[in-house]
Amino acid sequence: MFFARSGARGGGRGGAWRRILAGQYLGFAGILAVAGAGGTAVYAIVFLALVAVWVAAGRFFATRPAIARLLSRWGHIVLPVVLIGIGLLILLDGLVT
Repeated sequence: MFFARSGARGGGRGGAWRRILAGQYLGFAGILAVAGAGGTAVYAIVFLALVAVWVAAGRFFATRPAIARLLSRWGHIVLPVVLIGIGLLILLDGLVT
């Protein structure tokens, strides 16, 4: 969404971010259209369950004093590294299979 809003791919042309953003959502909507009502429900349930796990893990780590101190000092570095690492694992897994 950042790239879509900043116009990085649109070369600064007016309204480019709207078209890019719409394309991102329409691409996902295609998956849901093919999945049908039952598949969409499964996607929604799995998504919400994984968000709950992410929130629970965040709460668990944030309520531990030693970890909370580390996160308050280094969290702005650690979180992007972890998210980029997860993204790379997903991309590499997609290339292998």
